[in-house]
Amino acid sequence: MNKLQKLKSILKKMGSVLVAYSGGTDSTFLLKAARDVLGDKVLAVTADSATYPAQELAFAKKMARKLRVRHKIIRTRELQDKRFTANPANRCYFCKHELFGRLKDIARRDKINFVADASNISDLKDFRPGSMAKKELKVRSPLEEAGFTKGDIRRFSKILRLPTAEKPSLACLASRIPYGMRISLRILSRIHQAETFLKKIGFETVRLRHYNGLGRIEVSKEAIPRLINKRAEVVRALKRIGYDYVTIDLEGYRTGSMNEVFKK
Repeated sequence: MNKLQKLKSILKKMGSVLVAYSGGTDSTFLLKAARDVLGDKVLAVTADSATYPAQELAFAKKMARKLRVRHKIIRTRELQDKRFTANPANRCYFCKHELFGRLKDIARRDKINFVADASNISDLKDFRPGSMAKKELKVRSPLEEAGFTKGDIRRFSKILRLPTAEKPSLACLASRIPYGMRISLRILSRIHQAETFLKKIGFETVRLRHYNGLGRIEVSKEAIPRLINKRAEVVRALKRIGYDYVTIDLEGYRTGSMNEVFKK
């Protein structure tokens, strides 16, 4: 049995499922597989949050319609939780606990057997305190259970002709802020503006790491020379947004770079 067959077997046994749907590569693949196996016994729920770019919500709505899946939008309130905005190392726990708690309530009300997220085994390599909330609330991760890696998901997404097969990874905007620095709507907005600009000028895979007046840009190693060539334009734009100093990370983009302190 290959991984896709194993995933379908797991989903079939689940009977009905609420998918925590972000519109990213992983959750789109999971939603597609769930729809193929369970038909109308699938509900996608997307969080409308200041910690995610507005265009991602619009994309999630579009994809849910394309996949012919029932779709619900909920407004999450993590910025009202001082435990989250204090930005401790386990901040994701508070965010995920609120989200999964809301999803469990919806599933219970709609008589849906399980809540599922799109975590996969590649995620196990990073520091993810949100996984504790998932465990506490008994949220399932079918992709992880079936042994899918991020590479597997992209490969099968391409076979299924999903437009998200090559979509760059997306993480919560709060992940750009060093632990211990308070999270605010103003800071999230500044990060969003900076990344939107950088994507507009051609850097699709990009992170803007925020350190008050300093912005550290991560792009792929191959794109660093191109970014340097555009440095004058980039510096002007980011200073208008509110950064006093603009730097380029010479190690290039990598997921979880803010967690590297835990690996020392």
